[in-house]
Amino acid sequence: MSIALDWILTVTIFLPLVGAVLILVLIRGSQEDVARNSRWAALWTSVVTLLVSLLIWWNFDYATAQFQMVQRAEWIPSLNINYVVGVDGISMFFVLLSTLLTPICVLASWEAIQTRVREYMIAFLVLETMMVGMFCALDTVLFYVFFEGVLLPMFLIIGVWGGPRKIYAAFKFFLYTLAGSLLMLLAIMAMYFQAGTTDIPSLMAFAFDPEVQLWLWLAFFAAFAVKVPMWPVHTWLPDAHVEAPTAGSVILAGVLLKMGGYGFLRFSLPMFPLASDYFTPFIFTLSCVAVIYTSLVALAQTDMKKLIAYSSVAHMGLVTAGIFAANEQAVAGAMIQMLSHGIVSAALFLCVGVVYDRIHSRDIDRYGGLVERMPRYSLFFMVFMLASVGLPGTSGFVGEILVMVGAFQVSTLLAALLATGMVLGASYMLYLYRRVIFGKLTKEDLMSILDLSPREILVFAPLILIVIWMGVYPVSFLDPMEATVTNLVENYQDALAAAEMTDGTALAAR
Repeated sequence: MSIALDWILTVTIFLPLVGAVLILVLIRGSQEDVARNSRWAALWTSVVTLLVSLLIWWNFDYATAQFQMVQRAEWIPSLNINYVVGVDGISMFFVLLSTLLTPICVLASWEAIQTRVREYMIAFLVLETMMVGMFCALDTVLFYVFFEGVLLPMFLIIGVWGGPRKIYAAFKFFLYTLAGSLLMLLAIMAMYFQAGTTDIPSLMAFAFDPEVQLWLWLAFFAAFAVKVPMWPVHTWLPDAHVEAPTAGSVILAGVLLKMGGYGFLRFSLPMFPLASDYFTPFIFTLSCVAVIYTSLVALAQTDMKKLIAYSSVAHMGLVTAGIFAANEQAVAGAMIQMLSHGIVSAALFLCVGVVYDRIHSRDIDRYGGLVERMPRYSLFFMVFMLASVGLPGTSGFVGEILVMVGAFQVSTLLAALLATGMVLGASYMLYLYRRVIFGKLTKEDLMSILDLSPREILVFAPLILIVIWMGVYPVSFLDPMEATVTNLVENYQDALAAAEMTDGTALAAR
């Protein structure tokens, strides 16, 4: 591996932060000049970061489950805590998802954000550094720093540039997430004192005592369940989405919700296999409740953003069920579902943002008949709506069918309950599309509404291409993660089998 590749992850992580510092230090002038130059600087920084991150995929070795492009440096040598970053088949695509959505968010905010533009762009670039760093971190303390670091810029994005109840929504988001994360910090400390290291690959190979695993699993669960979010700790999400600016909702749904699923795959299954097996029925119960209950709640919504927010909880319920089904089809399906949801939910929030910028209302009843004035918008909205429903040929179908196949191997009842949520999902998304796009164009201010601008088409184009690419040729996404997923599942099953042989029984038998 060349020297350039050794540094590629660090460059991808910290390039947005460098851009943020340059915007803060160098951009001066009138308010209009500062706003314009800040937008362009943030856009170029995020685009260059995206291009650099594509080299990670280009140089990724599909055949190995080992961490690749690892870089290590001393950080706190007295405590044996180091700066270690690397990617495998699970984390690589989340890095790419983060670097893809950031320039899209900058473009989507081009005209929507008119106040404190420089600070807004700095917040997004700092947020990108934290997101990419979290997915690359191979040290638990470094992971925790980035995991918590995401909170601050997101808190500001909601609290400063959000809607009428932005302060309430920002503090609710902050406190919910912080409470769970503090328990995770205690667990990280306990793991350090027991294993003598904070290195994630070393901790994956360390055999924690079964009783200790239960407590460590619960502490990590508290952090990840809030981030997913799982029912019943999901109540912060609709408020955060409704009050956040459009780009804030895009990052919230597209990347931040994936941190919980990623955490389960990186920590819960490999480090605490016996506890994960013990709590699997509990996870399945919460997942099924989330899929069905939040789908029913989504059907009752009159606010477009709230409807999509509740749909996110339902889709992530499918993900958590897939992860803890712990077979190759289900885990790969959960991965694809997370990537698909990251693209599709981001696109749906952008669709809401387009009409909100024009009419300043998210009320479903406020619209109707938009197909007559906005045919291009109606087409894009339709593709993303159908991808959310899981239409074959779109990204949503691939993830859902793999999770269903994996869930069916575990329990017919589990598969049936998850399928019920999919039927309800089709109901609320088709309801939303019919009420907004079809019908007669009767409202006076909709008569002169404009279709998508070239900038907005540029925002949607890469998302629609990826949705169709993932749906038509999913093997290009499944192949890079196959070795890692197979290794994860095999190690998990081996740990359970070893516990069976040692103790005569595992903590629980499914």
